[in-house]
Amino acid sequence: MTVTDLTLESGSSVSMLPPMPDLVKVEPVALLPTQAGCAVFLGDGSKTIVFYIDPSVGASINTSLSGQTPPRPLTHDLYLHTLEAFGAKVVRAVIVRMEDEVYYARLILEASNEIMERKIVELDARPSDCLAVSVRCGSPFFVVRELWDSLEDMTAVLEQMREGDND
Repeated sequence: MTVTDLTLESGSSVSMLPPMPDLVKVEPVALLPTQAGCAVFLGDGSKTIVFYIDPSVGASINTSLSGQTPPRPLTHDLYLHTLEAFGAKVVRAVIVRMEDEVYYARLILEASNEIMERKIVELDARPSDCLAVSVRCGSPFFVVRELWDSLEDMTAVLEQMREGDND
């Protein structure tokens, strides 16, 4: 965990965020079942990347994206409720690197309550958990540009998988 007390990413006094490298904003394009779990496709409108996640996290993401509200809070809901209770919110999530076919992400939180002044907390997290949390609270999701540019465009693979579902 990293706690940062930095000021002003954009020169504005509205938010206190640590500066980040050049980022590409992405959104979930598709979540498709696979034999091993769930394929998550993220895109920026011109390129798509994919990573694979546990089916239960895929179901959690899909529940939120489809606007469903479970009868009881799921783990990611509980996490967000806990953050809110302590005066924190998710500011953004960022996939920061890939090593040995494994993606690494950071969840950036902003906290302010009666015990402490505004703080930025940066947590190491799985991209799947970051996505499950960010889709619930509407926070943006990014990939570091250098990593994004190095990744293969998987748009054709997504189209093939979708066509396979229709057959």
